[in-house]
Amino acid sequence: MASALANWIVDPKRNPLAKIHMKTLANRLSNFGLRYDDLHDPMYDLDVKEALNRLPKEVVDARHQRLKRAMDLSMKHDYLPEDLKARQTPFRTYLQEMLAHVKRESAEREALGALPLYQRTLP
Repeated sequence: MASALANWIVDPKRNPLAKIHMKTLANRLSNFGLRYDDLHDPMYDLDVKEALNRLPKEVVDARHQRLKRAMDLSMKHDYLPEDLKARQTPFRTYLQEMLAHVKRESAEREALGALPLYQRTLP
């Protein structure tokens, strides 16, 4: 029962409030030219860092360019021009598939009792 309720709450096709939230989020991401996957922080989650390392260089470079542009626009208190904003695709994913693959691998390593591929260390 609880999982059905949770699925209904976050599904924008069934919950009008989730649809409004998704539209607002898309608008805010488009203002800065970001994608939803750009919000993942590789310093916080080492699985994200590993997934980014496995992606092609062009995809990672495009991500860094979007983040730099967003920081620049934010510092200037400005948004993308309307013509560029209309071309943005905030929910087009590039990281989710690789991230799911990395998480499956780490869960498999843990189930087999192997050491983790990476461990967080203090600098």
